[in-house]
Amino acid sequence: SVFVNETERWLSVEEIAAHLGISKETIYRWLEKEKIPANRIGRLWKFKASEVDLWIKNGGAVESPEKGDS
Repeated sequence: SVFVNETERWLSVEEIAAHLGISKETIYRWLEKEKIPANRIGRLWKFKASEVDLWIKNGGAVESPEKGDS
């Protein structure tokens, strides 16, 4: 794909949350719902910022996961 840079490094949950300016809890909620593009390496979730950015641009994050928070 044109969008993915093969030398791009994998980001942790903390790093992708910081990249997006949202909480780690939101990332974990998206992971539970299998929404956000992610890859599991052992017990860790890893992300490519370009894939997540594209997912967001394509409307993947439209449904706000924050709504249900009490």
